[in-house]
Amino acid sequence: MNYQTTVSVEEDLKKSKIKKKTKVFDQKPTSAFIGASWSTLLIGMVSYCIGLWNADMMQNEKGYYFTILLFGLFSVISVQKAVRDKMEDIPVTPIYYSISWFTTIASIVLLVIGLWNADLLLSEKGFYGMSFLLSLFSAIAVQKNTRDVQYIDRQLEDEK
Repeated sequence: MNYQTTVSVEEDLKKSKIKKKTKVFDQKPTSAFIGASWSTLLIGMVSYCIGLWNADMMQNEKGYYFTILLFGLFSVISVQKAVRDKMEDIPVTPIYYSISWFTTIASIVLLVIGLWNADLLLSEKGFYGMSFLLSLFSAIAVQKNTRDVQYIDRQLEDEK
């Protein structure tokens, strides 16, 4: 039998209050992670663009692939912003959230379709695909780091 005394009830209440306390996010990303995120973003974008510059394809094809890169970068930053806004209880309309995800998926699908139909070596197709995905992932990390630093700086200003 589990009989509760007033002391044990008070202790349980204290424990439940401690458990319900939410952990405050208070650690900035390290400068090494911020630097690595920016470096990989630049490496991915620059290598993709150098590959396009040196490619033996018509200008309209180069323009297509360059536009897909810009479209993809903007889309993933938009997704990251929408997800982060939701986490911070900043209102995000469902249509904006859905469009952000749709455009991100669309940019990847458009690149895949373009590479599938391109008259390129398989190694070139892989190069474009990998540098594109590296750029997208790095853009998300850079945006996340920027928001983390901004959030913590705002919290520190509010405490003063």
